[in-house]
Amino acid sequence: MDAVQLATFQAVIEGGSFEAAARTLHVTPSAVSQRIKALEQDVRQVLVRRAKPCEATEAGQALVRLAGQIALLEREALAAARGVPGGDGRTRISVVVNADSLHTWFLPALAALPAEPALSFELHQDDQDHTAELLRAGTAMAAVTAQNVAVQGCRVEKLGAMRYLAVAAPGHFTGFATTPMLVFNRKDRLQHRFLEALGSGDLEPPITYIPATHAFAEAIRLGLGWGMVPEQTAREDIAAGRGVDLAPGRHLDIPLHWQYWRMESTVLTALTSAVKAVAAGALR
Repeated sequence: MDAVQLATFQAVIEGGSFEAAARTLHVTPSAVSQRIKALEQDVRQVLVRRAKPCEATEAGQALVRLAGQIALLEREALAAARGVPGGDGRTRISVVVNADSLHTWFLPALAALPAEPALSFELHQDDQDHTAELLRAGTAMAAVTAQNVAVQGCRVEKLGAMRYLAVAAPGHFTGFATTPMLVFNRKDRLQHRFLEALGSGDLEPPITYIPATHAFAEAIRLGLGWGMVPEQTAREDIAAGRGVDLAPGRHLDIPLHWQYWRMESTVLTALTSAVKAVAAGALR
């Protein structure tokens, strides 16, 4: 497979357009188009969905992952050959994380990484039940996910469980059927799953969507409704009198897993070790 064509394909998907890829590669958009057409002819598949932004087709997703793996291995090999830790500049790592992990325990894992090689990160946020989709699309190298079945071309390791408590502000809860239920976004099913666990899955309370972690917790404190809050935050609010545990002794545990590209990379190995170490102290 032509390495220049593959790198061009990666630039198109990352940049979202042929013009953006041309700027990144310092060539003309026409040259980018010709390379993509040649690659598609070699593979005998349409690889790029010409939309705004451009996206990899299902056939192209495997090549997105391949292009990223080749670029990472090439960078590490050159650094080793030159005897320069990390090589020239920084290696960029793309990771997708669910919002509550990002807000609580995940960033300390990045901070725990050694100074060499020098790294930069592109963090994506999605619901834990959907984070593996970016792995499948080849966009992310690793993911914190609820999915315990490995995506093709990836390894999966158990991290632990994030525990959630049902919380509302004191004096602002009249029952699960009548009090507004706060939901992060339309992918978020935590509150629904908790109601099902209580045997109240048939309830249809009014729903308020709050798509930001800090704002979600603050909305509960202000009495806008009830919601599932990570245990650490919930305990702090309850102890401070800002929250009430709506079902003492009941909770919702969400198992989390670490999925990452199946390849021998020093960067991914170091990242995996740091994530597992921090998760061991933060998760159930």
